[in-house]
Amino acid sequence: MPERLLRAVVVDDEQLAREELCYALDEVGGVEVVAQAGNGLEALDAIGRHTPDLVFLDIQMPGLTGFEVARKLVDRDPPVTVIFVTAFDQHAIEAFEVNAVDYLLKPIDGARVETAVQRARRRVGPEGPLNDRLERIVQLVEGRKGRPEQVAVKAGERFLLLQAEDIIFASMADDSITIVAGHVSGTCNFRTLDELQARLDPEVFWRVHRSHLVNINKIKEIVPWFSRNYILRMKDAKATEIPVSRSQTRRLREYLKL
Repeated sequence: MPERLLRAVVVDDEQLAREELCYALDEVGGVEVVAQAGNGLEALDAIGRHTPDLVFLDIQMPGLTGFEVARKLVDRDPPVTVIFVTAFDQHAIEAFEVNAVDYLLKPIDGARVETAVQRARRRVGPEGPLNDRLERIVQLVEGRKGRPEQVAVKAGERFLLLQAEDIIFASMADDSITIVAGHVSGTCNFRTLDELQARLDPEVFWRVHRSHLVNINKIKEIVPWFSRNYILRMKDAKATEIPVSRSQTRRLREYLKL
């Protein structure tokens, strides 16, 4: 007997990311993408209209985050299986593996997409996914990533505690992350920018480039660059210039109405 075709909604604020995931799902087969959404409100509308079996839900989105969307799905009838899509590293998302919610790490891997779909298929049955498990997993992950009010950095022989809201940007070079806040600059013990980003507010801290994470409230100036890209001039003492990757340029334009 052939497997039932699963209906899915793909949610991500970046069109390229949606397209990549849709392509991977098409390669896996057995899943029909019935709608796409670019933010949390669009996601809730699409889910209400299409009644999907699965929702592939990006975590870091402006407005409603993926967690906030998931919370609104907890008491939904009929229930829906949520597969989070995230840039968090493995240690930050261990909690995902304990219950009925799965995850995909960015960049998307086709084999991992297939595994997630197979797991989801086992949960989409007569009993449906368990809403109480969805609620627990959201609580677990939010608690695990626990955005701290302070971040420790090493400056010379001292360790300084910076308020998260005071951080201007963080950059990675030679396997070391430098955090800058005002006149203070130092290194931190986070291994990757993904790990640092997972501990900060995703609505404020944007990964504008693979080597740079910025506080969007600490941008002093946006300088047009080649091929309609931008350079960000930050509010630190050196007015550091940070490039914006092509994939993030559109998001920046939409957010700032450029």
